[in-house]
Amino acid sequence: MLVKMPQLGESVVEGTINRWLKAPGEPVAKYEPLVEVTTDKVNAEVPSPVDGVLKEIIAKDGQTLAVGEVICEIALAEGAGEPEPAEPPPAPQAGAERPAQPALRDDAPAQAALPGAMPRTSPLVRRLAKEAGVDLREVSASAKDGRVTREDLEAYIRAGATRTATPPAPVAAAAVSPPPPAPPRPRPAETRPAPAAAASAEDTVLELTPMRRAIAEHMVRTKATSPHATAWFEVDISGLARLRAKLRPDFERREGVPLTFLPFVIQAAVSGLKRFPILNSSFDQEHQRIILHRAIHIGVAVAIPDGLIVPVVHHADGLSLSGLARRLQDLIERARSGKLTLDDIQGGTFTVNNPGSYGSMLSTPLINQPQAAILSMEKITKRPVVIGDAIAIRAMMNLSMSFDHRVLDGAVANQYLSHVKEALEGLDLDTSVN
Repeated sequence: MLVKMPQLGESVVEGTINRWLKAPGEPVAKYEPLVEVTTDKVNAEVPSPVDGVLKEIIAKDGQTLAVGEVICEIALAEGAGEPEPAEPPPAPQAGAERPAQPALRDDAPAQAALPGAMPRTSPLVRRLAKEAGVDLREVSASAKDGRVTREDLEAYIRAGATRTATPPAPVAAAAVSPPPPAPPRPRPAETRPAPAAAASAEDTVLELTPMRRAIAEHMVRTKATSPHATAWFEVDISGLARLRAKLRPDFERREGVPLTFLPFVIQAAVSGLKRFPILNSSFDQEHQRIILHRAIHIGVAVAIPDGLIVPVVHHADGLSLSGLARRLQDLIERARSGKLTLDDIQGGTFTVNNPGSYGSMLSTPLINQPQAAILSMEKITKRPVVIGDAIAIRAMMNLSMSFDHRVLDGAVANQYLSHVKEALEGLDLDTSVN
């Protein structure tokens, strides 16, 4: 049977083969790990769906494939059957006409495409072709089954082919006079890929790791998808700093985890999402609608050696300060040790970032698709601030929030940030925390 690239997380459209754990000819048991796959969200092991022997590896190490593309073939063990489909096809009705052309399967021999017909390809390639304005009927297919692959499309774009639709087949002249020709429609300006950077003998060329490549493509996609706008607020957290200093020794001794500023900011962010639920939403581009999420699942950006990953604190609105601190510490430790599961990185509805831990004073974060906004907490620093008619030294922090302008406007974004600011500035030594 043919094993295909699974969808390793919502909104994931492709994966990169990192390392095969089995070699051709080796026996595999059902649910035994076959291969390590990297996406822009997580590294995961793909298990074997059946008992058998690994017959052929089709996707090589480092190769990126769309969800649903074949990665290997397994010869079934004696007595083992193909896994049953979730919904078996209905039985044909008596007397029903058979289709003129049978549906193509991944393991079917290549068939010549009808002239002018759209070639077989993956959803990812169709989306990339649409974004680049390329007619896939003009792209030469290299796959043995006649499919147009991502590599075929990229080669076509690199060649600088013009983006013109295939003209329709000529029609025999009719007896009546043809209608007058329609006025020419304006053609969009042609866009070509940027020229490749040249490397000299003194340069060092670093090949992209699978995760770095996935992150790069995801970042380009998010900028192309969402019209970003960013708002900044200045927050006086002097009271919060004193409260944290007071709670910290007993808290860390009792809970066994550090008490940082992050859980306080997440609590304030969650309070704002309850007050302004439009920020806890996603834009459904296919149906042109906004989806408001009832559950509040906070993604937290974590830097790791290969890049950035965003594990999710599920149901953050139901956690106390100590519960948030424990959950955050667990997710951060497992993110940095490569032990996150798929559940850990799925379902986020809003993201909180902490570039301030690296000294950032102001940032313009990129939205974590398909969410509507991302909040960044910047470096906390003491500086002179005018309070009334006096100057005082206060602990100050900037909040940066980028949001999807299709979902909300600046007025709501600023109201949300104002709520978060008030929640954080309202904390002091007399505040009761749970």
